[in-house]
Amino acid sequence: MIYPDLEMTIPDELGKVHFVGIGGSGMSGIARMMHQAGVRVTGSDRSANYSTVALEALGIPVAVGHSAENVGDADTLVVTGALWENNPEYQRALAQGLPVLHRSQALAWLARGKRVVSVAGAHGKTTSTGMIVTGLLGLGTDPSFVNGGIIETLGVSSGPGNDELFVIEADESDKSFLLYDTSVALITNVDPEHLDFYGSREAFMQAFVDFARAARDLVVISSDDPGALEVLTALRADAAAGETTPIRTFGEATDADVRIVSIDDSGPVRFTVEIDGAQHSAQLEVYGRHNAINAVGSLAVLTGLGYEAGAALAAIAGFGGTKRRFEFHAEVGGVRVYDDYAHHPTEVAALLDSARAVVGEGRLVAIHQPHLYSRTSMFHREFAEVLEHGADYTVVLSVDGAREDPVPEVTGALVSNDFTDQERVAYIDDWQRAADHLAEIARPGDVMVTMSCGSVYRIIPQVVDALRGRFEATGQ
Repeated sequence: MIYPDLEMTIPDELGKVHFVGIGGSGMSGIARMMHQAGVRVTGSDRSANYSTVALEALGIPVAVGHSAENVGDADTLVVTGALWENNPEYQRALAQGLPVLHRSQALAWLARGKRVVSVAGAHGKTTSTGMIVTGLLGLGTDPSFVNGGIIETLGVSSGPGNDELFVIEADESDKSFLLYDTSVALITNVDPEHLDFYGSREAFMQAFVDFARAARDLVVISSDDPGALEVLTALRADAAAGETTPIRTFGEATDADVRIVSIDDSGPVRFTVEIDGAQHSAQLEVYGRHNAINAVGSLAVLTGLGYEAGAALAAIAGFGGTKRRFEFHAEVGGVRVYDDYAHHPTEVAALLDSARAVVGEGRLVAIHQPHLYSRTSMFHREFAEVLEHGADYTVVLSVDGAREDPVPEVTGALVSNDFTDQERVAYIDDWQRAADHLAEIARPGDVMVTMSCGSVYRIIPQVVDALRGRFEATGQ
């Protein structure tokens, strides 16, 4: 994995920029923004996807596969943090002495001179970023933005705006969220992870404290999340010493500045929020109580920026979700197939909870791809617990190691073996066998959902084909 050099001076002029790993959700958004800013952009990725096709339609050349020749006459290289250091394009850039920017540094370059709203947290930051952007657009503002996922109503993950605001999803996994000149910080939650990078829980928590302290105008932070409350304690100690920016809390706690009074998550989530002594109600287009909380955090940001609460909430309610966040793909024989980015036990629990609202009389079938050997080793018991509690049946796939070297003893079986009821889980490391098994057990009315930030969405065509074979063959 390649980490950003937080002390590096980012060049004012980048020249021609080559993106290695351009198909990633964040990388593609940054590449699009640079192209729209007049920068000559090229890119490469190990395989084509929705994002690479969209970039090529804009006129950005994208090579499939990694080769030193792809660097061409580039003046600057931008890399994703998930890149292996032996990548031939990365090595060519080093050999030529080219500036190499981590994607977060490229984003910081784009945001220079803007009033930055940075959204950070272990979970919910992509959705919250999308809600803030949707809200600002609905209020007549024209912000720039780079999100970690495609905003459904806009069809893009990034966009250049004419106003001073620049809304970004800020990544905490490698401290890169400390790079941005943040004016307004939103902290959705602080669930310690990425300890392979930070080394300790204390270092992880301190990074969030440092992120909040760096915000110049406002910090918006959860009133409910235990980790966020630890950060809030440190910020309030600063306040007692007269050394902090204004703080607004949000959530269900009775002392929250922007407080959720009630939530109805039996369908598209409805909620009532109290702010400055007045109550406002809304219904979102998305499901799950966690999305009500994301919306209220976004509302706290918009009202902190000076917008009227009722108008801001109405604008946020137009948010239609982001790709790979409980995204519907197909229905075959009465079986609906969805995909989601959930890859941490807390996210999986929230996903399964919200999915219950659409299942009805059917069953909820989880298709879980463990992501990263380190995360699987650390959380396999927690994954098993939330999957067994939240889903009626689970198929566990092999681990997507992404940037990590394989660890032979860490497999998806670690998760499946921790189920109390082995009749409700199957570990299948071959995707075609997994798809066939899912079709075999499927019943009309079931909801199947793939979950991982890895490649699991690519199994969906196999699952759909297997379902068609099953139901068309039987005439059901």
